[in-house]
Amino acid sequence: MKIFTILYDKVMGWVRHPHASWYLAGLSFAESSFFPVPPDVMLAPMSMARPARAMRLALLTTLASVMGGILGYLIGMLAFDLVEPLLHQYGYWEKYLRAREWFETWGFWAIFVAGFSPIPYKVFTITAGVIGMSFVPFVLASLIGRGGRFFLVAGLMAWGGESMEARLRQWVDWIGWLTVAAVVLIVVLFRH
Repeated sequence: MKIFTILYDKVMGWVRHPHASWYLAGLSFAESSFFPVPPDVMLAPMSMARPARAMRLALLTTLASVMGGILGYLIGMLAFDLVEPLLHQYGYWEKYLRAREWFETWGFWAIFVAGFSPIPYKVFTITAGVIGMSFVPFVLASLIGRGGRFFLVAGLMAWGGESMEARLRQWVDWIGWLTVAAVVLIVVLFRH
């Protein structure tokens, strides 16, 4: 069954859409303050499909993400009472408390690490606003962390380019089914 090849072809069609850059910017902005899907899921295939535009896409993703982070900062600073119930409801409360601990220990570096890593950056942007982190260091750490991550992703995908796209398409069903099997195995192991 070639379900993953069909999905792969559909995604690669979407990333070549004339407005794909706008969608990437919107996703990057939203993910930094409230949306759960990271922009890498669009940036990676867009960079692979159009290697010549990869660095420009990384810059767009970085700037939109930092702007979204500023919104998260403002949410934390001005509207945390409205957001707190959502943190509980969607399972982010423990991450929020951990983020506060990180800020107490590492300050600037907490935002940098959250920006670069798969840690939910949005939790750290909101927390930075709640604790009143200095705004300029917040923005600088966000630019460096998010920029480092997105330029790395775009650069690696552009380096692979169209030949990587073709090879990945060849193996995408194997990779997809192995991933599904691994997730099922992990769930079974953790439940027992």
